[in-house]
Amino acid sequence: MTRPHETSRPDVYSRVTNAIVADLENGVRPWTKPWSAEHLAGRISRPLRSTGEPYSGINVILLWAESVARGFTAPIWITFRQALALGGHVRKGEHGSTVVYANRITRTEAGDGGEDVERSIPFLKAYTVFNVDQVEGLPAHFYAVSEPRLDPAQRIDHADAFFAATGADIRHGGNQAYYALQPDYVQMPPFECFEDPEAYYATLAHECTHWTRHATRLDRDFGRKRWGDDGYAREELVAELGAAFLCADLGLELEPRPDHASYIDSWLKVLKEDRRFIFTAAAHAQRAADFLHARQAVTIEA
Repeated sequence: MTRPHETSRPDVYSRVTNAIVADLENGVRPWTKPWSAEHLAGRISRPLRSTGEPYSGINVILLWAESVARGFTAPIWITFRQALALGGHVRKGEHGSTVVYANRITRTEAGDGGEDVERSIPFLKAYTVFNVDQVEGLPAHFYAVSEPRLDPAQRIDHADAFFAATGADIRHGGNQAYYALQPDYVQMPPFECFEDPEAYYATLAHECTHWTRHATRLDRDFGRKRWGDDGYAREELVAELGAAFLCADLGLELEPRPDHASYIDSWLKVLKEDRRFIFTAAAHAQRAADFLHARQAVTIEA
């Protein structure tokens, strides 16, 4: 017998993947412009719940894409009931956006020998949220615009400190950016070779996401055998998303790297063959970002 969660789960995977595939087919990477207007929560930010807690994983990509496509200026998202509880209401005619929730349920089933066996079954549930731009009557801080922020040099100093604290062996020289797995170091062109500081830090975030794949860290391996194969494309998508998450966390704009334009076709191939991989890639990117953030605490304690 088909269980309810088993019928809904593929629909959610397919809906999300189809939307991202459509963006990529139009040459749009929905994670490359994760910023809002001058909202108090930050011009550049991950999507936020009404509590101020940031979304993670695939939901970051989904809500960034919605903000870009629909022109929302606030990074804050709220459910219909949460809006009512706060004294607000969704404007008539507004359509919500989909986010997903992953969990597991445990079922007791009969084993081969007739004994009871506990089986853990993953499921994915979709629910609807609204951007606060679509909601009226909320407390004033949901709509507040920001005061002047730190100047760019201070924000960049903060990025320098972040990447230094990761403990990665970051070397400068030459005209290529890459992560070398076996000698375990990140190679970057000199800072002055980049068009602007944001381009430098976005590239460094990408390569440091690769750095987390090492066996002594997150031990991430998609079976890459050669440059450009399926495993290579999968790891590059994880690094692309990891850079987007990190740049949002550091308050830095992320523009698409021109040398990554050729990856879109390989990502489309992977996503069309595996409708769940964008969820997997986002989860790996989130783990990489979390790992690099955790290194900050290690450095401070040391």
